[in-house]
Amino acid sequence: MRDAFAAELELLAAADPRVVLLSGDIGNRMFDRYKQRFADRFLNCGVAEANMIGVAAGLALGGLRPVVYTIAAFATLRCLEQIRVDVCYHRQPVIIAGVGAGLSYASLGGTHHACEDIAAMRMLPEMNVLCPGDPLEVRAALRCALASDQPTYLRLGKKGEPVVHSAAPAFGLGRAIALQPGRDVALLAVGTLLPNAIAAAEQLQRASLSVALASFPSIKPLDEDYLAEVFATCRVVATIEEHSVVGGAGSAVAEWLARHPGQRARLLTIGTPDRFLHQAGSQEHARRHTGLNAEAIAADVLAAYRARA
Repeated sequence: MRDAFAAELELLAAADPRVVLLSGDIGNRMFDRYKQRFADRFLNCGVAEANMIGVAAGLALGGLRPVVYTIAAFATLRCLEQIRVDVCYHRQPVIIAGVGAGLSYASLGGTHHACEDIAAMRMLPEMNVLCPGDPLEVRAALRCALASDQPTYLRLGKKGEPVVHSAAPAFGLGRAIALQPGRDVALLAVGTLLPNAIAAAEQLQRASLSVALASFPSIKPLDEDYLAEVFATCRVVATIEEHSVVGGAGSAVAEWLARHPGQRARLLTIGTPDRFLHQAGSQEHARRHTGLNAEAIAADVLAAYRARA
């Protein structure tokens, strides 16, 4: 995902002289081509994320389109006050790109886990939250964010995420990307867990369930039309995210559900437990430990469906 982000940003900077990249002393080799072409539009702000957000807000107030890039846990929680006051309060079109979503940096321990960032960003007034599910969605999400006149949090994986779509998908704020229809259960995959959700859907189909499947990259705003459709059609709607079950996409859908009672479907929120992961290991190890591998996702959905039947 981060390579797709760098490549798309270079294209956008070539087309729009207002684009400025700010880095928190990360991704330097990844942005070598960008720096060679746009040396005057690259700022390495060092390990000073709060200051970097303030600089970005000032650049935006001056008419530029700053894109901030650093590790997700540091891009959000470390400088939450600056994002709230400098960026969102003034409704400045700063793009905050957080790399290493969820448990991408599982090997580095809890300081680098980003399992509360969606919750922190979506609670801020004026902030859009986008969680693309594959490299093609990353490119589309970056273009979408640049076209918006609001702040946007762009939640990225790290590296090695597979391309899911055969062509660039239709992408927009408040839009889900439907991959297949279904009438029994609906899987709403958020960000980097899209491949796992696809694998879980295949397992559920082998269990004779009709499975609706969608990439659900726009967490704020939500695709309320798609939610209304699947909640009226299916028995179980599951949100699947590499984020805490508290405050993330599942909570956003639960809030929508509270405003729209009487739906046919039950909501199942699948995410990381409401506790810290005191282990270090690969991302796949962390996913197995937290129940985010395809087998565990399919088992949870199947159990919810049978309980609802």
